[in-house]
Amino acid sequence: MVINEQFCATITDAERAALGYVATFIGNECNWHGEYKDDRSNLKCKILSALNLGYQCSEQHLGFLRKWFRNDPKALENLSDNACPTTPDGATIQDTFDEIVITRQDDTLIVWFKASGMNIREQESWSWEEINYFRQENNSLKLLKTDESKVTHEHFEMGE
Repeated sequence: MVINEQFCATITDAERAALGYVATFIGNECNWHGEYKDDRSNLKCKILSALNLGYQCSEQHLGFLRKWFRNDPKALENLSDNACPTTPDGATIQDTFDEIVITRQDDTLIVWFKASGMNIREQESWSWEEINYFRQENNSLKLLKTDESKVTHEHFEMGE
């Protein structure tokens, strides 16, 4: 995964929150930082690190997002501790970003991404595109809507 680190260093906190929200639910080269911990508190993900949001599902990560989505009950539900996924790279079933782009139109932030996933055990892969629309008002964000493409599924054969 290639991330424009210079871009990440110049974006607003609202843009960090919108990208961080989307990145919470799709794998982005997440690996255990050091030895695996039973509480899964040391999962370092590439996009969250570039956004300076700490480990996946950490208080730094979720606290920042909860502050920005404090007026959006549905987003807050998605950001609860038990809803936050901790799936490392190499897991049997996982999704990952292929591309992710953020744009701004007045008070609306638009995060478009292309993602793919696979289930190694079932030898199945899938891909889709998604657009998330966020409105920024009074130092908070609200997820207005999400447009998802149809998911394309494929079967693959594993070599021996």
